[in-house]
Amino acid sequence: MANANLSLQVLPRVADAELYGVVDKVIAMIQASGLNYVVGPMETTIEGDLDVLLELVRQAQHICVEAGAQRVMSVVKIDYKPDGVTIDEKIAKYRS
Repeated sequence: MANANLSLQVLPRVADAELYGVVDKVIAMIQASGLNYVVGPMETTIEGDLDVLLELVRQAQHICVEAGAQRVMSVVKIDYKPDGVTIDEKIAKYRS
């Protein structure tokens, strides 16, 4: 399957003091996947096979719960086209 882009924002229900630590665990999991990704201030965008990306979303939910979240809400955006789509084609001109 051609590469897709998936943006993931996890919103774990934890104390404010714990929020960034839980999100950091999700980002570490994404980083460990070896996929191309970009961390933004509100979401992380990942590039890869759609099935693999959706599995990362599932894993993110479990990481949040294992870290103590009583509830996890996530916002997922997917950009897919048959020939593939890359993060670089979208933002390369904005990088210095």
